[in-house]
Amino acid sequence: MTSKRIRKAVFPVAGLGTRFLPATKTVPKEMLPIIDRPLIQYAVDEAIEAGCDTLVFITNRYKHAVADYFDKAYELEQKLERAGKTEQLELVRHVLPEGVRAIFVTQAEALGLGHAVLCAKEVIGDEPFAVLLPDDLIWNRGPGALKQMADAAQASGASMIAVQDVPAESTGSYGIVATDAFDGRQGRIRRIVEKPRPEDAPSNLAVVGRYVLSPRIFGLLEATTPGAGGEIQLTDAIASLLADDPFHAFRFQGTRFDCGTHIGLIEATIRYALDHEKLSDPARDMMQKALSELGVRDID
Repeated sequence: MTSKRIRKAVFPVAGLGTRFLPATKTVPKEMLPIIDRPLIQYAVDEAIEAGCDTLVFITNRYKHAVADYFDKAYELEQKLERAGKTEQLELVRHVLPEGVRAIFVTQAEALGLGHAVLCAKEVIGDEPFAVLLPDDLIWNRGPGALKQMADAAQASGASMIAVQDVPAESTGSYGIVATDAFDGRQGRIRRIVEKPRPEDAPSNLAVVGRYVLSPRIFGLLEATTPGAGGEIQLTDAIASLLADDPFHAFRFQGTRFDCGTHIGLIEATIRYALDHEKLSDPARDMMQKALSELGVRDID
C-alpha cells in the first residue's frame, strides 16, 4: 500500500443483530442509541474525522432504517424550523456534513465480513480504504482510533489493523495476531488466525473493528474459500497478503466497548453519560442513588 491518504470507508451493517432481539426485529443494531445518537453515527463521525468523504454501507434488503437515517427528512426539518427549534434542526441537518456522500450496497446473502467488504469493491476502486465495524465503539477524548491509524498508515505505507489485548479464554471470539516487537503503537503482523482456541492462539492480541486496507485485498477475497463458521473471513484474506504487503497491528489510544453485547452497550452508555457536558452530574447522582438503593457503596 502506498502512503496515499484514505478517503473511503466501508461499514458492514447487514447483520441481523440477533443478540438484541426482539428490539432488532425492527430496529437495526447499528441504530441502537448511546445517549441520543445511534451507534452508526459514532462510527461515521470517526471516519469523517480521519478524512473520509465517501461512506459505503453494506446492508441487506430489509434494513432501511440506516439509509433513512442518513437521508434528508424534509417534513421533520420543516416542523422544527416552524417551531423555532434551531438546535434540533441543526442536528438533523448535519447528520452528514457537506461534501460527504453515503452509498448503499446490498449484500444479497450473509456470507461473512470478508464477503461484505468485497461487496464494496466497485465503489472503492484502486485505492486504500477503511473498514469500521459500528459494534466496536471506541471512546477517546483525543483523535479517534481511525484517525490515529490513518495517520500511521500514511506515514508508513503499511496497512493497519486495530488490536487490543484480551484474556486467553476469549481468543475464540476474535481474529488473533502474532507480531514483531512493537515500535511505539505499531508492530508488524507475522501471523493472523481467525477465532483460535486458547491453546492454539499465537498470542492474546485481538483484532477489533478498525482496518486500513490495501485494495489488493479484493483479489484475495475473491479467491478466499469459506472458513470459520462457513463464512468468507476477512482474516483469511489478510493472512494471504502478509507475505507480500506490510501489515501493522496498531494499539490505539481509547477505550473500546463491544456494543454487540448487552453489557458492552450498557457500559458504553454509562461512560458516555459520565463524559457528557450536560448529563454527567445528574447521571452520576442517579447511579449513586440506584447503587445505594441496592445496598452498594457509592461509586468513586
